This record gives sequence, structure tokens and C-alpha cells, in this order.
Amino acid sequence: MQAFTDQRTPETSDELWLVEHPPVFTQGLAGKPEHVLNPGTIPIIQTDRGGQVTYHGPGQLVFYPLIDIDRLGLGVRKLVCNLEQSVIDLMTDHQVEADRKAGAPGVFVDGEKIASIGLKVRRGCTFHGLALNVDLDLSPFSLINPCGVADQRMTRWVDCVPDAYRHIDKAVLARRWVKHFARSVGLDAQHESADDETHALLPNHG
Repeated sequence: MQAFTDQRTPETSDELWLVEHPPVFTQGLAGKPEHVLNPGTIPIIQTDRGGQVTYHGPGQLVFYPLIDIDRLGLGVRKLVCNLEQSVIDLMTDHQVEADRKAGAPGVFVDGEKIASIGLKVRRGCTFHGLALNVDLDLSPFSLINPCGVADQRMTRWVDCVPDAYRHIDKAVLARRWVKHFARSVGLDAQHESADDETHALLPNHG
């Protein structure tokens, strides 16, 4: 992400990377050591994103929007709002009511956090992004104060949606999310290749 952002030019297409990580705690620039309670054998990686500590692991979809927000006329706050709304819309599509919480970036279902956000802006371009809990093991979150909030309860897609959507393929779920997000920022999403979950985001001319 850093290399892509540093090497891009004003003509570089925006991209959205979709990944799953091995178990890891990531600490943001504002992270405080006291929010890492007992990491055990899970590695802690210092990152250059905003925010505090969070957990990534298999069963969690991580979306990295590599976007020139200056070119799109977006501010950081608007991008965060679009990211949150795209998840809210995705949940609505699958019969779940999700919402925001004042002063706490991310998406919540009945007060439990299902998606976390941490961004970095460099030269008007963003990297890092949003993590959506799908069917991962939530127990590592008990080893930290997620996003610096003690006793923040976490939840997952599989614990929220009706049975008909519980075992949806993550690639299908990712594509549905991408469509919501791309539409919100006025872009079209295209796969780089049939077996690649990296998306190029191209201007939407209607």
C-alpha cells in the first residue's frame, strides 16, 4: 500500500484491495500500550494508520481503498462516512439493521462492532481501510481493548444475518460490498482478472 501510494501519479487508477490476514494485532499511530492487554503468541505490528489497536485474522474481510481523494473531491470525513454507509447498506441488503456510533468510527449492530476503520492519507491519497468481521474467531479481541475502547463487544456477520445468508461465499460478499462503495464515491469497480480480488476503480460516467 505504501509503495503503491508513493509511486502513483495523477493518472493512476484508484484501486481497492480485498484480503484476509493471518492472526495479527495492528497498532495505529494513536495506539497506547495499555490497550494491549495480553497478546499471547499473536504478533503486534506497528502501522502508520490512524486509530488504536485492532485484530485481523482469517474470516475477516479487509478492504483497502487506495484512492486519490483530492481527484474525487472527497474529504477524509466524507470517505469514512462512505465506507461506513457501504457496510450499512450491505447489511440492509441482508436484513440486518446496522448503524454508526457518535465519536467511534466503524459500524455497529445492536451496539456490537462488526466493522472497524483506520485510514492514512498521504499526498491526498488514502491507504489502509476497513475490516468486516464475517466468520472469524472473535476471542482474540478479548486480549485487547478494541480501537482503544474497554469492554467493546464485537460481533460477526454469521451471528447477525438470517440463516439464508449465513454461509455466503466471502468473494460474493466482497463483490456486493465493492458495488456499494464504488457507487458511493462515483466510481465503477472492475476485477483486474478473473482470479484476482483486487479491483480497479474507474470514473463512472453514467
